[in-house]
Amino acid sequence: MSKRQEIREKRRKQQQRQRLLIIGMVAVGAVLIAAALVLPTLRPVGDFVQITPQIYSAAVDMNAIGNPDAPVRVEVWEDFQCPACQGYTENTESLLLQNYVETGKVYYIFHHFPFIDNNSTTKESDQAANASMCAGEQGRFWDYHNMLFINWDGENQGAFADNRLIAFANSLNLNMSDFKACFTENRYSEQISQDFEAGKAKGVTSTPNIFVDGIMVLNSQNSKYVPTYGDVAAAIEAALAGK
Repeated sequence: MSKRQEIREKRRKQQQRQRLLIIGMVAVGAVLIAAALVLPTLRPVGDFVQITPQIYSAAVDMNAIGNPDAPVRVEVWEDFQCPACQGYTENTESLLLQNYVETGKVYYIFHHFPFIDNNSTTKESDQAANASMCAGEQGRFWDYHNMLFINWDGENQGAFADNRLIAFANSLNLNMSDFKACFTENRYSEQISQDFEAGKAKGVTSTPNIFVDGIMVLNSQNSKYVPTYGDVAAAIEAALAGK
């Protein structure tokens, strides 16, 4: 073999090794990506609290409830992983729905503000928000919203892992093929982002934040605390009196 042939053969083998190395790296990357997608779904769902679906006389439209022509509009920005939001939902929101929305005085809108995800790779707040909207497609946003809050037990600790979010939907007897299609494509990511930006524009930096006719409601004793039912009710009554 001539010197020139030896050089060509050496180059050919070197190029072959490089191609094999690239193919190997691509294959390893594909395996890692697949594992990242599949492993969360293989984790045990674990026990979770079931809920009794709530029956409302007020009209439900995705994440809004009540008469759009009601004299007062209440808007709230929340993160499903926020412990203060959990308390607000149990102690204040339920009474607002009962006393003001069901009576036709208030149109109530829930907005997403998943800020707890900002320093996390799990994105449980975003995933929970997306799942709630997918449930909303089937008229069950508020039941799913209640399911999330009653089963939250720590920030980015797996309470809202994908397989649990799917299990929540199944427990509510949703159409699972429709829910999974919506959830998998992250169908409401843009709307959730729009909610987040709209909240920031209004001065929202944490959750929950409640607005009555566009005015932020503050705790009457200490503005650092979440407004009580009495605080929100007083703001609603003032708004009603001014109509």
